[in-house]
Amino acid sequence: MPNLKSSKKDVRRTKRRRERNSRQKSAIRTYAKNILKAIKANQKEEAQALYNTFASLVDKAAKKNIIHKKTANRNKSRISSKISALAKAA
Repeated sequence: MPNLKSSKKDVRRTKRRRERNSRQKSAIRTYAKNILKAIKANQKEEAQALYNTFASLVDKAAKKNIIHKKTANRNKSRISSKISALAKAA
């Protein structure tokens, strides 16, 4: 447990940041799961709409260093290719 006033403040600040980052990561994972469900159900339009929001969230998280830039690009690429494959199959 910190003794200095500034150290106590750092602990509070770190906690707030960790919670915010955790919420954003959770939202990204939730969108990814929902997109995959829409793809399995052959709902191309819904999957595309969800993907647009997903890509925006991922880009913002990467910009703020919540996730790595290459991780963001990899996630977007994998989901985008699945949506493209769904479009070609239809």
